[in-house]
Amino acid sequence: MKGEMNFDLEIEGLDEFISALKKIEKGGFAEQIGLWLEAVGIDFLDIVQDEIIRTKTVDTRWLLNSFQRSGAANIWSINKNGLTLEVGTNLNYASFVNDGHFTIDPSKGLDRRWVPGHWVGDRFVYMPGSKTGMLLKFTWIDGTGYWDNALAILEKTFEKSLDRLLQKWLDSNF
Repeated sequence: MKGEMNFDLEIEGLDEFISALKKIEKGGFAEQIGLWLEAVGIDFLDIVQDEIIRTKTVDTRWLLNSFQRSGAANIWSINKNGLTLEVGTNLNYASFVNDGHFTIDPSKGLDRRWVPGHWVGDRFVYMPGSKTGMLLKFTWIDGTGYWDNALAILEKTFEKSLDRLLQKWLDSNF
């Protein structure tokens, strides 16, 4: 799962303002916006982790731990001057957990599948080769929407955060 933040901000006069800012580069705006963008990325990772926990998505913690900067299974790229930020995970099941999925691939013509392992309380432990296990029937598992929720939260705060940065920069430079 990989998310890109592309916001179409409809602020009257924004293009003219950005043009003026480019002419005043010596004020350090590009550096400040780069630092701000990095902070937005870190905040977003925190929001995603919070949503994974809030929606009770996590069990093994692999998904939760994949959403951190420099994590083993994550994606983090930033282009400070082009205002590009990509945050995500390389875990192949992340989108299934967010969006929902079938327990069995219906294209294989099966309506059930044996999964070896055992139960510990209400948690199933997968153990290849085990003589015990569970029989999965073809069914739909609802997604938790953790990623979608996190994006919605970020969208609510993004514009205000950018406005505060711009105002702070303007106040200190004009």
